[in-house]
Amino acid sequence: MDVTSISNLWDRVFGSQPAPAPWLVVVTGAVALAAVVPHPVWRVSRNTITIAHEGGHGLIALVTGRRLNGIRLHSDTSGLTVSRGKPAGIGMILTAAAGYTAPPLLGLGGAWLLSAHHITLLLWLATALLLAMLVMIRNAYGALTVILTGAAFLLISWLTGPVVQSAFAYTAVWFLLLGGVRPAFELQSKRRHGGAGDSDADQLARLTNVPPALWLFLFHAVSLCSLIGGGRWMLGL
Repeated sequence: MDVTSISNLWDRVFGSQPAPAPWLVVVTGAVALAAVVPHPVWRVSRNTITIAHEGGHGLIALVTGRRLNGIRLHSDTSGLTVSRGKPAGIGMILTAAAGYTAPPLLGLGGAWLLSAHHITLLLWLATALLLAMLVMIRNAYGALTVILTGAAFLLISWLTGPVVQSAFAYTAVWFLLLGGVRPAFELQSKRRHGGAGDSDADQLARLTNVPPALWLFLFHAVSLCSLIGGGRWMLGL
């Protein structure tokens, strides 16, 4: 690859792209909402939120010095991230708290990039994160899910034009923001009916002696604030 090709690739990835039409931003939000609200659709689309959820656990485990043993994603949209280190302390607390907060915070970061018109950069960063996560996947279903998701981001970023890239990127970010809200409500409902006794909120309660309800409040606060902030960025408000 010569210098000119490298320069062109750099400009393509790190340069800014044209802002999409306002109607496209609204339509992509509606499409993402349609992937979150109806339960039959959510049963499938929730796999993407699980990727972000478990990826959040894994990333923070590494950042806090824990040893990441592996990540498993299951067809029922559940997941499991196993790390090794101190069974208590700030590292374990941050790792446990990262799951439910990761999708909305990723969506917020994506909304910031889109507001700066870095659409291709967002697609490439997402591909890189998925590739890094793939190394730690320890089951076939999880690997297939991550490969298909990463391939979609890569192909859209490499083979399509600005309009298609914008539509895909905005839909993906809207989905993270909107889809990041629902899991906390689902967890709250399960706990109300006596289920999910070993949820992230319950693990955090055992680690910190802070009631699970307050951790649920944190999950709600992060997801709703991210949706409001990210939505305002993308809508240009």
